[in-house]
Amino acid sequence: MSKKINIAIVQTSIKWEDTQGNLDKYNNIINSINPGVDIIFFPEMFNTGFSMNVKKIAETMDGNTVSWLRQVALTKKLSVVASLAIEENKNFYNRLVWVFSNGEITFYDKRHTFTLAGEGKVYTKGKTKRIIKYKGWKFLPQICYDLRFPVWSRNDSGYDVLFYLANWPTPRISHWKNLLISRAIENLSYCIGVNIVGSDPENKYNGYSCIIDPYGKNCVEMTEDETIIYYQLNKSKIIDIRDSLNFLNDKDDFTLKF
Repeated sequence: MSKKINIAIVQTSIKWEDTQGNLDKYNNIINSINPGVDIIFFPEMFNTGFSMNVKKIAETMDGNTVSWLRQVALTKKLSVVASLAIEENKNFYNRLVWVFSNGEITFYDKRHTFTLAGEGKVYTKGKTKRIIKYKGWKFLPQICYDLRFPVWSRNDSGYDVLFYLANWPTPRISHWKNLLISRAIENLSYCIGVNIVGSDPENKYNGYSCIIDPYGKNCVEMTEDETIIYYQLNKSKIIDIRDSLNFLNDKDDFTLKF
């Protein structure tokens, strides 16, 4: 078990529906990552942008993008996390893929498809809430629109870190900031938000990726630029805050329906 874990958030622009162009760009980013990083987080649909054009962009789990993620993990000896469009059993998923440093893979399919963009007409909703264990830490993966639904992120499993990969647009960036803080406070966990900058055919994006501690305090300075954000998460901070506040013991029990 590691009481401290080093993360890197890649806040970047995305070339629209250009998988190879994006992966070429990310090769340069990967080569610049500081040594000692345990996990690299990329944003939602990092290889294409938030596109509904699944016939053009979707891949399989044996496709080029997942192979690229595995190669990064194996070469750099770290975990790498990103979301992309995946085709499986004649369905399409907005899938968060976590590749471990040994090349093994786990994934989470986005539960809440974004109605305003028609995502639910194209992508199948996920039905599994997943905890990912890594180096003695428990992570709860979520994607973008999931942020608006606190029941889905309720900390009923003792996770340490809640994180969201997103394409969250500029007009609603205040929602992004406030909801991330709320998720951290109510779950007494670190909450990580990974957003993009730039634009696509529908929206503009201004970043503000962030890391919120279990007390609701922002751990890093928010920015609107393409950047890599580094931070060291500390398990002792989680334990100290939970011991002093102990709010999770008073939570309500409930059952989710799918």
